[in-house]
Amino acid sequence: MSETRIKNTSKSKSINMPKKVYEKELFRLQLELVKLQEWIKYKGLKVVVIFEGRDAAGKGGVIKRIAQHLNPRICRIAALPAPTEREQSQWYFQRYAAQLPAAGEMVLFDRSWYNRAGVEQVMGFCSEAEHEEFMRSCPEFERMLVRSGIILVKYWFSVSDEEQERRFQSRLVEPHKRWKLSPMDLESRCRWVEYSKAKDIMFAHTDIKQAPWYVVKSDIKKHARLNCIAHLLSMIPYEDLTPQPIELPERNESQGYVRPPISDQTFIPELYP
Repeated sequence: MSETRIKNTSKSKSINMPKKVYEKELFRLQLELVKLQEWIKYKGLKVVVIFEGRDAAGKGGVIKRIAQHLNPRICRIAALPAPTEREQSQWYFQRYAAQLPAAGEMVLFDRSWYNRAGVEQVMGFCSEAEHEEFMRSCPEFERMLVRSGIILVKYWFSVSDEEQERRFQSRLVEPHKRWKLSPMDLESRCRWVEYSKAKDIMFAHTDIKQAPWYVVKSDIKKHARLNCIAHLLSMIPYEDLTPQPIELPERNESQGYVRPPISDQTFIPELYP
């Protein structure tokens, strides 16, 4: 296991770290993630990482940084849309079970089966009976996953109401972030207390020994990203399988082959020559 990843980055700070310091540490951790990826592939591990939290808590940013330099064939992001009419008639966990990893894979759930404990409960998309059944069956479902050999890690991103409001306001004025502000996000602003109650009930039922919740303080995005990645690396013991330096072989000679004229190809306009 790499010793460099043991460095403690969990101390809370009141101010943003300098950009250069953040980028240097992020790159170091992302290099460790590449090593972890190779270990997962080599050992045939099955890893599931769940990211939950309030809207604008920073889940997507962390997921993006984790997957940024990884092989999408090994590290896959599962962000399921609202269930179809057919899926609504299925066993609740069925469409999520279809996303679970095979040997040598890691799946990052950008929201998960915990939709039923959060948005579905608060917004009235499920009945009280369905919610109660979820609270009974979810711990057993997760224990079953762990017994099957899946490494299950669950993160809850905790953001203050002041910081969430600031991020919502920024989405109103930044055009490239407008898509992040959905009607459901707007409705959630009016139901802060209801979401808090739902989260507390969820933790009371599903914070189990086999699959505990890990809370990430996310008011400062840079710190949340580094802390979460560092913790994920600490959850799965791995060894460095970095191959020896590679030497590129010489390219073959043309051996008389004449390529078609370049004018036969259609090129895109060079708006930025």
